[in-house]
Amino acid sequence: MKRTGWVIRNVPDPETIAGHMYRMAMLSFLVDNEENLDKVKIMQMALIHDLAECIVGDITPHCGVPPDVKHRLEDEAMDYICKLLGDKGPVILEMFREYERQESPEAMYVKDLDRLDLIMQAYEYEKRDNVPGELEEFFVATNGKIRHPCISRIASGINAVRDAFCRNSNH
Repeated sequence: MKRTGWVIRNVPDPETIAGHMYRMAMLSFLVDNEENLDKVKIMQMALIHDLAECIVGDITPHCGVPPDVKHRLEDEAMDYICKLLGDKGPVILEMFREYERQESPEAMYVKDLDRLDLIMQAYEYEKRDNVPGELEEFFVATNGKIRHPCISRIASGINAVRDAFCRNSNH
């Protein structure tokens, strides 16, 4: 299933939800071993954070669904999925809810990875399709919201490279 935000903006050949979750799991390797974070938990959380979307779809603010309804639909979908997983289901459901409630350092880290992936992907699409600045709304949506210092530094680097790309384009 293609990600809604890119489809709405008519991005050709956009990433899928599964591709996004896999990429986030790969980004979890950015966790510095000196940090007091559980890298395995971060990777697992990255792989399940959007799993409910296989049932409810990728609901974005553009869809007009109130946030409380979106969260309820996703929680019900995850509850259904996790019931299919036998004795492994409760652990996965609790990890999903921990992410949704942002109640651990790992959950907050994964949220920051989600935001980082968004701007990485937006910049890649602008570059690939030679449409500098066209996906500005995705950068604005994450501006100032990435809290983890390492991820924030990476995001700043992406923004700097993108700004140069936009300045040097002929558009």
